[in-house]
Amino acid sequence: MSENYGAICSDFYVNQRLNLKMDLPNNRETILAMFDRVRREFPNMDRFRRMEHELALESDPAADPQQWLAMRRTSVRTGVVSPVDPSAAYGFHKLILEIAPYFLSVSPLDIDYLELLYGFDLLAVGNHDAIVYDALLSGSPLGRMLDVPGAAPVDCQPVFGVALNDSSELQAHFEVKTRTPPAFSGSTREGPPDAPPEPISVYLTMRRYGAVKDISDLVTIFKQLTTRGEELLQTRVVPNLLVPIRDAISSGNA
Repeated sequence: MSENYGAICSDFYVNQRLNLKMDLPNNRETILAMFDRVRREFPNMDRFRRMEHELALESDPAADPQQWLAMRRTSVRTGVVSPVDPSAAYGFHKLILEIAPYFLSVSPLDIDYLELLYGFDLLAVGNHDAIVYDALLSGSPLGRMLDVPGAAPVDCQPVFGVALNDSSELQAHFEVKTRTPPAFSGSTREGPPDAPPEPISVYLTMRRYGAVKDISDLVTIFKQLTTRGEELLQTRVVPNLLVPIRDAISSGNA
């Protein structure tokens, strides 16, 4: 985790999703060959899991950073938890974009979208929705809609999306996810002092829709997503979402 992000949140992760229009091959030789190729590059990824709708290759949960690769019917997803900084996660994601199309016979026409998600967790006790309301909405015209005497927020999870080019193929989505324990739902921000903290999560999701001319263009698109994503992190997410929520948590009223 970078020093700046480490001072703001309790956990940081960078995830990628390559979403496809057609089903991926599911024969064992193809899947195992690809997983073995990844493991040669990242030997700590030696945990294979098969679930109902997913095949996953992971590193030890205690590894720092932790890495995972998961395949579903129409998607290939990767994640890096607690990287030193965002760029430390990019090499892993880029490798998957380079090798997955060849192991899995992915055509340029098959590409639905490429997605890059930056996630931040901020531990907080009590009513998460009240914390987010105080941090982001209180005093605003939208916030005044909820300013009802005797009422407490029970669902305050802002989601915003913007198109970053004229064709709307390149988009950015900002989201705040709360996890208020059921016992605190509808209550004020205060809760029992021994209540375990749960994270309020802040997500920046960069997404590029549409087919590509050549499968190698995925790496170029990935670079575009990281460049715009880091710019939005510094100019939008950190000052306007992360810092206000962090300050609301640490204010002593949470």
